[in-house]
Formats: sequence, structure tokens, C-alpha cells
Amino acid sequence: MSKYGRVLVAMSGGIDSTVTAMMLHEEGYEVVGITMKTWDYASSGSSKKETGCCSLDSINDARQVAVDMGFHHFIIDIRDEFGDYVIDNFVDEYIAGRTPNPCVLCNTHIKWSALLKRADAMDCEFIATGHYALVKQEKERFFVSKSKDELKDQSYVLWGLSQECLKRSRFPLGPFNKTEVRKMALDFGYSELSKKSESYEICFVPDNDYRGFLKRRLPDLEGKVKGGSFVNEQGELIGTHDGYPFYTIGQRKLGQGFGKPMYVTEIKPESNTVVLGEVKDLMRNGMMVKQINSMKYDRIPDNMEVVSQVRYNDRGTLSRVRNVNDLLEVEFFANVRGVAPGQSAVFYEGDDVIGGGIIQSSLR
Repeated sequence: MSKYGRVLVAMSGGIDSTVTAMMLHEEGYEVVGITMKTWDYASSGSSKKETGCCSLDSINDARQVAVDMGFHHFIIDIRDEFGDYVIDNFVDEYIAGRTPNPCVLCNTHIKWSALLKRADAMDCEFIATGHYALVKQEKERFFVSKSKDELKDQSYVLWGLSQECLKRSRFPLGPFNKTEVRKMALDFGYSELSKKSESYEICFVPDNDYRGFLKRRLPDLEGKVKGGSFVNEQGELIGTHDGYPFYTIGQRKLGQGFGKPMYVTEIKPESNTVVLGEVKDLMRNGMMVKQINSMKYDRIPDNMEVVSQVRYNDRGTLSRVRNVNDLLEVEFFANVRGVAPGQSAVFYEGDDVIGGGIIQSSLR
């Protein structure tokens, strides 16, 4: 038995999770590798060749490293668990006129749940992933903090993890940048792995075409929503569109010209209406956030100044937050562009995630 304990490592076959497993093994942990099959492309109706975390090649790559390093590796099929929750929510959110964030939902409700369940069954004290983030503890509270690599930092997608999940989670790549991780793969003797490319697609939308996915998932959808109205900020009809679910807040490519750059500023599903405006019309001075998960504190303090991040690649905006019943009211100190209901809002105190939630509405 290792003096460091037994750890279940989620291995996708990519460089980050593979180096994570190898690092922990070299440090003296008793590593058990697990690869989760969440989706297959045949189910999506896509003709694209299967690649990425759920492909056979990736599963074989993960297994081979386990064989080379001498630790156990298992494959588990969680397609039913994944599909019922994540994909149904993805479709339902677009039908409701919102923009979902399936990776956050998957982390929060599927992957960590599946990992903890299997960790308990295999007597593993800890679980580990290849996320670029850190887990810290102050007093009785566990919380996520930003990684060393600012460009790769993934703290934003981990805001929903519970205290029980965080208590048992390890993110070994947090103190390193991507260049250092690639060098580690090379030093371990995996030159091909060190050059392996990364996929930024949603795993069940293989061609990165969510509109096509919705049409395949709901074959009669296009016939029901096609021919809706484009209106301007004053409510005047300025064109027709292909159906409100096929548009997102901030979208500029609209399939037709209006004589000047126009953007989606609001979606009204009940009337199949998409509101268009100029860049200035995308600006918001606040938002209401629901489904709050408080990490660093038992409850996010009222009138606290935080940095609010409203999407993955957002640099964040200094804000003030206030609890209003079960919601969090956020006042931006500078207007923020393209606040989209359905996306995640994450709140930072320095590098630390104090909590997050789902954007319910924006405020002007």
C-alpha cells in the first residue's frame, strides 16, 4: 500500500490526463486509471471520424500508458448517465432561448459523480484529473484557485464542484504551464504524446455545429421555428430568420446583411423573435445569477467586491454582489458585452473561486 494513498485518475488519452497519471505514479501514489466513455459519434448522426476523448484511439492510448507504467486501468461506459442529463439539458436550454455550458454541467453532475462512485468501489481515497487548476483549503472550506498557466487555466469550468468533491480531488498540473507538461511527457519517453493536439469541441457535437446537432436531435424542429422575425431594438421588423434556437447572444454572422454590423442582443422564444442591435446594445451593467454554489465561504458575502467572469475566455470584470433570496445580483463596475442567460458566471477573489452559478438574466 502506498504511503500517499490510492488515487483514481480520469484518463482521456490526451497529454494532460496522461501526464497527471504518470506524475502521481512517480510520486508514489497507487494509481488506478479510468477512462469514461461518455459519447459516440454514431449517436449524433455525424459523419465525421470519431476523434478526441471518446475515440477508440484515445482509449487505447490511455490503456497503453497504464500497461507501460504498471498500474491498473479500467474503461467505464457512462453514456446513459451522460446523455439523459447533459444532452437533454443542452437541447432544452437552446429551445428555451438560452446558451448552455455543457462542460460545466458534465463536470458538476456527471464526471465527478461517476468518479467518486467508482473511487469508493475501488477503495481510492482521491480522484485526480488533468485540469489546470488548484484546490486550496482555508479552515473547513475547500475551493478552486487559478493555475500557474493563465492561458490554460480551467478554474472557470469547476465552479460547481461540491465540498465533498473538492476534498478528494487532486489537480497535479495546477502548478505548471503547458510547455512544462509537454516536456514532462517527453522526459517520460512519450515523444508522440508531447506533440499531441487538443480538441476544444463539445464532445457530442463533433463538427462543432450545434445547429446541425439540434436538427438531428429534433428532426421536426426546423419546420416549427423557421421564418421567425428579426427585429431591431425598437421592435421594428427588419427581416426573417431560421429559428430562434439557432442563434446566441452576441452572434454576428446572421446569414444576411443589414447595411451595418448587427448582433443578437436578445432572444424571445415565445414569439420566435430574435432582437438585433449594434455593439453598444450588447453592453450590460449587471446580471442575476441562479443555482449558486458557494465555495470559499459558506455563503457569498453581501456587498463583496469580486471579479465576475461571464464566459470561459472572459478576462473578468470588477463587480459588487448581493444576495437576493436564492439569486445573486451582480453590479458590474464597467459595462460587460454579451451577457448570455444559460452561461456560467464565476466569481473570483484574487485567484480564488468564491463561487459561481448560471446566468438567469442580464441587467441594463
